[in-house]
Amino acid sequence: MRQVSFLVLGIAISITGLFLSVHSSHADTLKAFKSDGCSAFPDGTFAQAELWLACCVQHDYDYWQGGTYQQRLISDQALKACVTEVGQPEVAILMLAGVRVGGTPYLPTQFRWGYGWSYPRLYGPLSAAELQQVRKLQPLLTEISIE
Repeated sequence: MRQVSFLVLGIAISITGLFLSVHSSHADTLKAFKSDGCSAFPDGTFAQAELWLACCVQHDYDYWQGGTYQQRLISDQALKACVTEVGQPEVAILMLAGVRVGGTPYLPTQFRWGYGWSYPRLYGPLSAAELQQVRKLQPLLTEISIE
């Protein structure tokens, strides 16, 4: 019975790996940029309700297009720096922890790394065709409505 369990597990892992490699290596159509602000986190303080919202919209833009692991790390550090610059270093640390855990491309969330592409979209550089889609759909971040 134990050998059957390992065989089933091995087949499931192989199929999952094949699915991820096939679906993550081909370009698909980038969806229009949308931002929900700071996702599952407040956009600011009680006194200043949108204090770090612009930081989150820029971060969402980075996450929308996705890319490499290093690009995600840079984006997350930029979010932390931005929130620190508006005077909230403790909040910035909490936000960094949240995006490092919750923003993984391996979960089918609406705020995952590369959320503008079909799931699964894993880490990897954008192709020339994908970068062209990003440029075509690039919004003016100052004119974004938060959903």
